[in-house]
Amino acid sequence: MKTQMMSRLILIRPGCTDFDEQQRIQGTLDLPLSDRGEDQQRQLLSDLADTEIDLIFTSPTEPALTTAEQLAEMHRVECRVVPQLSNVDQGLWQGLQLEELRRKQPRVYKQLQEDPCCVCPPEGESLTDALARVREGLERPLKKKGRLIIVAPDPVACLIEAIVNKTPVTDISPACSGRCGTWVPLNEVDEVTSAVELPTISAAALKPA
Repeated sequence: MKTQMMSRLILIRPGCTDFDEQQRIQGTLDLPLSDRGEDQQRQLLSDLADTEIDLIFTSPTEPALTTAEQLAEMHRVECRVVPQLSNVDQGLWQGLQLEELRRKQPRVYKQLQEDPCCVCPPEGESLTDALARVREGLERPLKKKGRLIIVAPDPVACLIEAIVNKTPVTDISPACSGRCGTWVPLNEVDEVTSAVELPTISAAALKPA
């Protein structure tokens, strides 16, 4: 009987930026790590120093890209950018604090909490569209075998986690989720389960941190 080859995946959320610390919506804006984020990144690299890694995939959105490149250099492995794993485009909301959004657009803010699938930031993208994009971006990475790393910021990291683990999308915030600078193992992927499915989105998925 043929043994199924399996891949071990780790999802890394990079350290925080100034926007994260200020509870501002970063979206697809490329921002450097804050001083706190630099400390978180050093801790991440230390935590994963002895972890065996074969290949790293990363969102092109900073600071995920820089974090992935430093990890790849440390482990002397390839780092591949996946454009479809860019962060959720929050359009004209980018740069706003969550409190500003709640105060200036209370009805939209309430709808974000109750039915996020129906909300699309002005000149941005909906959560449903982002899920489809991320699913497409994961098709090739999940066919790879070995010890794999995916580096991506929230909220796109939450979408990746839900797709790979085949769980509902929950507890997603357009701003910092409080999980910057952390890593989590994902479900192992074998040849049978490597086809990427679109998870369901719960009615309370998009919650402010």
